[in-house]
Amino acid sequence: MPPETAPSTATVTDVLGAAVAALGGQERSGQVRMAEAVARAFEAKEHLLVQAGTGTGKSLAYLVPSLMRGKRVVVATATLALQHQLVERDLPRLLDGVGDHAALAGLDPDPVTGNAYAVLKGRSNYACLHRVREGVPDDQGALVDLPEGSQGEQVVALREWVEEQAADGGTGERDGAPRHTDRVWRQVSVSARECLGASRCPFGEECFAERAKERAAKARVVVTNHSLLAIDAIEGVPMIPEYDAVVVDEAHELAARVTQAATDEVTVAEVERVARRSTRHVAGRDGDDPSEDLLDAAQALRAAMDECAEGRLDPPPQAVSDALELVRDAVRACLSALPRESGGGSGGGSGGGSGEAVDPGRQQARGWLTELFDHTARMASLSEHDVMWFAPGRERVPARLCVAPLRVAGTVRRGLLEEKTVVLTSATLMLGGDFTAVAGGLGLRPDDELAWSGLDVGSPFDYARQGILYVARHLPPPGRDGLGPAQLDELAELVDAADGRTLGLFSSRRAAETAAEGVRTRLPHLTTLAQGDAQLSELSAQFVSDPHTCLFGTLSLWQGLDVPGDTCQLVVIDRIPFPRPDDPLMSARQKAADAAGGNGFMQVAATHAALLLAQGAGRLIRSSDDRGVVACLDPRLVTARYGGFLRAGLPPLWPTTDPAVVRGALARLSATAQTK
Repeated sequence: MPPETAPSTATVTDVLGAAVAALGGQERSGQVRMAEAVARAFEAKEHLLVQAGTGTGKSLAYLVPSLMRGKRVVVATATLALQHQLVERDLPRLLDGVGDHAALAGLDPDPVTGNAYAVLKGRSNYACLHRVREGVPDDQGALVDLPEGSQGEQVVALREWVEEQAADGGTGERDGAPRHTDRVWRQVSVSARECLGASRCPFGEECFAERAKERAAKARVVVTNHSLLAIDAIEGVPMIPEYDAVVVDEAHELAARVTQAATDEVTVAEVERVARRSTRHVAGRDGDDPSEDLLDAAQALRAAMDECAEGRLDPPPQAVSDALELVRDAVRACLSALPRESGGGSGGGSGGGSGEAVDPGRQQARGWLTELFDHTARMASLSEHDVMWFAPGRERVPARLCVAPLRVAGTVRRGLLEEKTVVLTSATLMLGGDFTAVAGGLGLRPDDELAWSGLDVGSPFDYARQGILYVARHLPPPGRDGLGPAQLDELAELVDAADGRTLGLFSSRRAAETAAEGVRTRLPHLTTLAQGDAQLSELSAQFVSDPHTCLFGTLSLWQGLDVPGDTCQLVVIDRIPFPRPDDPLMSARQKAADAAGGNGFMQVAATHAALLLAQGAGRLIRSSDDRGVVACLDPRLVTARYGGFLRAGLPPLWPTTDPAVVRGALARLSATAQTK
């Protein structure tokens, strides 16, 4: 890594000011306050939560002190979009503007050979040269030919691209690859457990994943994602070069991403596939074939799952427990029957073996068996700290057993907060007016021996002048049957006043489709798009290009869409986004909070809803020139006791419950937009 450097006499404010000037921007007080607070947190080794509204420039506010720190800082994001923004825009522009500043001396900004920053992803995000050059084993471990048709063409295109990357010193990252499907990408990549290990792979010196780790080991700032951070810090699997400070951007997502990383699934098809992949490597030992026992165990699991009811298994039916034990024991027998690799180790890293060639089919089988053993052993001996449920099959998704942690606060605290200095930032960290809810979900307590503080640096936007929060108080509360005629009429009146220009955020795919059909019927002169009509990128592009368009969708639109300008002047939220009552994990967490003497509804359901509401409402005002309305069709936002808690987490828009006022405002905005 770059050598540790003595602190510069220049202050963070000096360097930030120089960077803003070099980039042609203007000083923002919130950005300066945040940068100074991040620098102090690094120096004092204290945790910091920073709420920085849209337009603050928070990435620059943490990148400057991170680069000036002199020791490695890991920056973790929740979304690929922000990761791209940091690596492809923010860091290069920052270093291009002030890279010669004395405070950043010795940093080379070249993304491949330099030491200023690097991006690090999970191994399956990089192409595998061994798989490309030696072939892909089938379910019996034999190498298979290319698939026919369009899929085969995609594989050929990917293989050609991989060789070009290897010849040109490229990164081999999936994000830069030609267009392909998940299934096709698996033809040119491996998981960490399938990897032979760099020292035992004939192409180890060229390995894209290993080169990414080498670049990260030299870098001052390592950009990664929440999932990889969770695996490294919380699960204790070393994935990131040594560090002691972390900036978690999009931190409102951290608890959910940690939960996701710690969730395991088992399907009957997976058990059968693992059995077939093991057959040629374990058969014939003393006349026994443990893979046959694994196939038999798969049938027992199928029979047990066929009798399962959807939802939480508390406790699991005896037939399920027995079948999981059968699978676990059969997997253990297969692992014991696998011949040991002479080089030692099991891949997934640089390894320490003799360099002798390894059978890739056997290595793949070992990886699948080990993963299946871990999952079934966890389910078979279900801990009181885990929640297990059955999800029936739908369309092309098979029925599956799932297990996830009941809580992640203690895990995050022990694995991350007690070991590193952590800065957590997002536009939505204050719920109900303070940081307590989010901090508690990550393991920080109000009176804590771990020093931490919260800072709200506000936003440069004048929300009360730029936008309206409208709650349709006169509507009936939403029912289980989704949108009724009253809600559809209200929605159509709002959309008509806005003349399109509407982003609809709905609690379910069915609600979004019902709303789209209702608006198409009532307002046929407008273009109404629903998520699922095409790829989301295509829908978003059409929404941006035509102002007389509505785009209706679900969760990926609540948090991922950034559409500044007149394209979006109305954001409609159909109902308060509480978790579904039948959500096994959220309902289990709510019951656990009640049992511990807390208020499970407020701690779990209301907190979940508040985060999503804040993110959804944040889609409206994306620049200082934006104007518009956030309309909630759920009257409970102003009539229910918990409404004040939910509203406190929203941007401070001007509030009203008068539909005539809102329709008039939207009509004026539409008329103004048409004259531009």
